[in-house]
Amino acid sequence: MSGHSKWSTIKHKKGALDAKRGKLFTKLSKEIIVAARDGGGESESNFKLRLAIQNAKDANMPNENIERSIAKGSGKETGGSSLEEITYEAYGPGGSALLIQALTDNRNRTAAEVRSTLSKNSGNLAETGSVSWGFESKGTINIETDTTLTEETALSGIDEGAEDFEINSEIITFYTSLENFEDLRKNLTKMNSVKLINSQIEMVPKSSLSLEINTSLKTLKLMENLEDLDDVQKVFTNIDITDEIIESFENEN
Repeated sequence: MSGHSKWSTIKHKKGALDAKRGKLFTKLSKEIIVAARDGGGESESNFKLRLAIQNAKDANMPNENIERSIAKGSGKETGGSSLEEITYEAYGPGGSALLIQALTDNRNRTAAEVRSTLSKNSGNLAETGSVSWGFESKGTINIETDTTLTEETALSGIDEGAEDFEINSEIITFYTSLENFEDLRKNLTKMNSVKLINSQIEMVPKSSLSLEINTSLKTLKLMENLEDLDDVQKVFTNIDITDEIIESFENEN
């Protein structure tokens, strides 16, 4: 899992800009719509919807937007029936593996945009199954804490059921099974000096690929360009994102 959480840290820092452009709320709204459509509009009995709503609240999405998205997904308002979930598998610079999750109402448009973005950034689509085998579904929870408390807080998270963690300055990413996800999130929020950033179900690489810095930066730029597409929700990679790579990437942006 080495370095996986650092991409989440980068996205957190640029999240305010995404919100200003309206892209973040649009993506969150799509997640709520699909969760309500597939599992019903009652969050108590729909884990996927509970998570989507919580992510929207963590991003300070207005309640009326959340309620409207639930209504669309549950059929009380129009606009939720045409969205389709698609996962593209791809290779990036240096042979890096990429999983690209999309929600779209036009499969052909999304495929064309993803293919074009890959080709412009030294990437290409892969055959189904050629990349996904190297990832596993995990609950990830990102919290912020005082730098003097990171190790203590990280170990407390293990006591609460986390399987593993990564520390990036004051931000800690906990990894857990899907079964323990909600309990761990609830217990972490009760800790003193902890601010929860977000919690997600993510595709985490089983092993990491180390690339030289310029190739890694090209991969991160490709991921950023893919996530800027309206239909793309999340992008996951297997590259090892070091502190040096993070610093260089942030200096370029």
